[in-house]
Amino acid sequence: MSSSRQDNNLIDFSPPSSGISTPVSRLSQSYPQPHPQPRSPPPHSSNNGGGSGGSYIGSAVLGLWRRFSAADTPGSPPHSSQFYHATSEPASIAGDGINGPFIPPSRPPGRSASPRGLPSLEPLNLRGYRADTEADERLLARGVAEEIRTFLPERLKIADDWRLVYSLYQDGSSLSTLYKLCEEYRGRRVGFVLVVRDGKDGTFGAYLTEAPHPAASYYGTGECFLWRASIHAPLPPPPSADTTNINFRTMTIASPTTSSIPSSDAQSASQQQQSLAPGRTDPSTNKLAQPTAQSIRFQNFAYTGANDYCIFCETKFLSVGGGGGGTYGLWLNDGLSRGHSAPCDTFSNQPLSDEGEKFDVLGVELWVVGSG
Repeated sequence: MSSSRQDNNLIDFSPPSSGISTPVSRLSQSYPQPHPQPRSPPPHSSNNGGGSGGSYIGSAVLGLWRRFSAADTPGSPPHSSQFYHATSEPASIAGDGINGPFIPPSRPPGRSASPRGLPSLEPLNLRGYRADTEADERLLARGVAEEIRTFLPERLKIADDWRLVYSLYQDGSSLSTLYKLCEEYRGRRVGFVLVVRDGKDGTFGAYLTEAPHPAASYYGTGECFLWRASIHAPLPPPPSADTTNINFRTMTIASPTTSSIPSSDAQSASQQQQSLAPGRTDPSTNKLAQPTAQSIRFQNFAYTGANDYCIFCETKFLSVGGGGGGTYGLWLNDGLSRGHSAPCDTFSNQPLSDEGEKFDVLGVELWVVGSG
């Protein structure tokens, strides 16, 4: 009995006789049907005691065998993807993505390509200096600020207004005053640029991701970095010099004209450029003066990931970076009169001051970026 039931599940692969018509699918009717080559069915189990379970297994194996043995041969019906493309919109056979690399359609007439690159950033405006602040009491030059800007997080690069939060010359030499003026920016997604001037008129500082404030542990993220800059630096080294370990950039930037400076700073800027402003006559040469240029040497010391010692502040000091035997990348005392800078693991920096690891502080500024 089981043998006869298994025989009923077998399919005849012999070609149909000329007098008998067999049903075919709609897909098969659309294409000429070649005479398939006779194939022997896969061997089936000789066990006659499988019952209905054996017949189902035999049908499944037979179906899989028929599916994988129906390879495309010349003249055979196409598979589903070929049939789909044959009935869909005409496409280039060499570039439809299946028979060849996809070739996008040509741009419609009158439509121009998108411009390459990002639009240039607007020049920075440094706001917050009082009208009575002397030129030599302004620590951050616009050229140095533009250099710092290139290393800021992308969300803050587009901010073109930097606001002065604290200035030693304007607010007094007190770290507690600096902390107090930063309170309104606590918890906001802004950045801070710390600027320090030492006894040799060197300019350096740090970028901070959070407002400086006394805390019991380190805070800040890996976006922090240390920097130093020098204006009117010597010319770059000659080609024969060894520049393998040099970490600085040199740029030349024209001094801003009076028209590009905010009105609050225009008066002092005009005093600085009375004799050398464009359009004025230089008394020494009796000729029209040209804008002066600044040669800026800038170094950036980025976060290394060696530790998380980014910012650490107490009432008695402010520090940025740490590690390496208890040294700080930048440290200032509570009176903002003495500082310390040494190589640290956080930023793998060099001492920021040319005076050495310990230096005198002549000026301190803190700028906020992205406050709106």
